[in-house]
Amino acid sequence: MKFRKKPIVIEAIQWTGFNVDELLGFCVGGASLSAKNGPTSKRELIIETLEDGSHHQVEHVASVGDWVIKGVKGEFYPCKPDIFDKTYEKVKE
Repeated sequence: MKFRKKPIVIEAIQWTGFNVDELLGFCVGGASLSAKNGPTSKRELIIETLEDGSHHQVEHVASVGDWVIKGVKGEFYPCKPDIFDKTYEKVKE
């Protein structure tokens, strides 16, 4: 069987390695964020969020260039740029 993703509009911000304040404002009430240097001295963003809106706290790691997406239940998670580009297109407001 094959399935098509439903056409929904999402909100997302790309992690630059330096826009923690912008992402904190974006994720307010839905996730806890912290930035750190990863094993290769690259900036990583740690996203602690409720997975799929459940009561299980999950920690995601976003690398510089990843997109942080707000899901349909208010959860937040990272998405690699190549997958983001294949999955989403910009919406005119």
